[in-house]
Amino acid sequence: MLRLGIDVGGTNTDAVLIDGNRVLAATKASTSPDVTTGIVTAIAGLKEASDFAPASVAAVMIGTTHFINALVEGDRLAPTAAIRFGLPATSALPPLVDWPDRLRTAIGEHSYLCHGGHEYDGARIADFDEREFRAVLEQAARAGARSFAISSVFSPVNAEFEQRAAEIIAEELPGCPISLSHEIGRMGLLGRENATVINAALRELAEHVTAGLTRTVTAAGISAPLFLSQNDGTLMDVDYARRYPVATFASGPTNSMRGAAFLSRQTDCAVMDVGGTTTDVGILQNGFPREASTDVAVAEVQTNFRMPDVLSVGIGGGSHVTRDGGPRVGPKSVGSRLTERALVFGGDQLTATDLAVAAGLADIGDAGRVAHVDKDLVRAGLDHIADRMTEVVDRMRISAEPVPVVAVGGGSILVPDRLAGASTVVRPEHYAVANAIGAAIAEVGGEVDRVFSVQPGRRDAVLDEARQEAVDRAVAAGARPGSVRVVDIEEVPLAYLPGNATRIRVKAVGELSLGDLGDNDA
Repeated sequence: MLRLGIDVGGTNTDAVLIDGNRVLAATKASTSPDVTTGIVTAIAGLKEASDFAPASVAAVMIGTTHFINALVEGDRLAPTAAIRFGLPATSALPPLVDWPDRLRTAIGEHSYLCHGGHEYDGARIADFDEREFRAVLEQAARAGARSFAISSVFSPVNAEFEQRAAEIIAEELPGCPISLSHEIGRMGLLGRENATVINAALRELAEHVTAGLTRTVTAAGISAPLFLSQNDGTLMDVDYARRYPVATFASGPTNSMRGAAFLSRQTDCAVMDVGGTTTDVGILQNGFPREASTDVAVAEVQTNFRMPDVLSVGIGGGSHVTRDGGPRVGPKSVGSRLTERALVFGGDQLTATDLAVAAGLADIGDAGRVAHVDKDLVRAGLDHIADRMTEVVDRMRISAEPVPVVAVGGGSILVPDRLAGASTVVRPEHYAVANAIGAAIAEVGGEVDRVFSVQPGRRDAVLDEARQEAVDRAVAAGARPGSVRVVDIEEVPLAYLPGNATRIRVKAVGELSLGDLGDNDA
């Protein structure tokens, strides 16, 4: 079963063709301003390398930066109404209270509070006031809101207010995009609400982008279903991506980590993804990225949806090398202009890539152009890079035991063969396109994250209930039933709440089901 994996990065668009566990072809193309042109070029490059029949492709997986870029730039965001059910509580911190001014302005500053919400055990804070909500809805529509983000206190425990609000919006404003917080974020009102507002603001763009990606793949003669990569290393189909564009935000680092696991056959290790501008380091646990345990800021907005725990440092292949106070590498970078600015390509800026070429670590460009660079400077610069990378790995480790390190990305030539704190350093074959490989091999996931009341003697039964719910969600999302397995379980007793309250999070993943083709292949 041929899979086509594509990862759209800030500098390059990488594409791979995979048959089972074999990489048949890989290519890189420059990411174009409209993104789709770069994808077309990458697919054409694969055809040249492996002359495959487009009809033989069973699935196309794409990791894209469309949506995170739109949020960071504050561009192409829909006017969005943030409506919360929480009164008489929560009035001190209304929706959008912690957003930067530029983003509040970009989505129209539509913030509203209604009575309602629940306690952790599902008891109502106040009843749903339908007249109040309809008045707020009319006010938001008159003010120009075109997308709606609905949140309610403890909605992951009881979502009745959010669901009733969605019914009324569909009745009053048919066709308007609606995002509900219990479907997007985790426990924690503001982080969940912020993620929901971001999602709602991107819904119109998601319609445009998914339609464009579908047309691009179809124009290449490929009729296979299209999937997008999610933050946690799993897949979503195009319809899901239209509803939940926020789920793509960290797909780039996640794809690299999953690709590293596939290429190195390591399931528990540190992954160091070195690009043109930054080095991203994450931890693989059971073959999947360790997820952040705290709220993650995205474009200066605190959120609490699924995000990998990744630490970035400003060192990459295009990083500037300066001599101020001793050799320093980064954080400034030539980025996508590496082939214009680096010395080995005839440019005028000494970069980390130039150091690697001068030291004989890479055969890129014209090595004669860096023959004059002082050997002490080269050695000191590479030592500086090694020290920074060692520091990042140390900060990501959760024990004193050395961890295996898998180096991927086009800039991973900068990673030394030995790092303090690493048991081994592995640079696998096809390391430069690990991100596209991660997209191609992605599975389908399901997750449960909510508060359970765990009565004495009932712990095992409650955990079994949570496991089954996660498995059922994975199957509903498109996983082949017999392939689903639980990969992560987390229990956090909430001592400050009565009733033996425990937050339980379970994640299950399974192989993508592609109907008769997928079943026959299995």
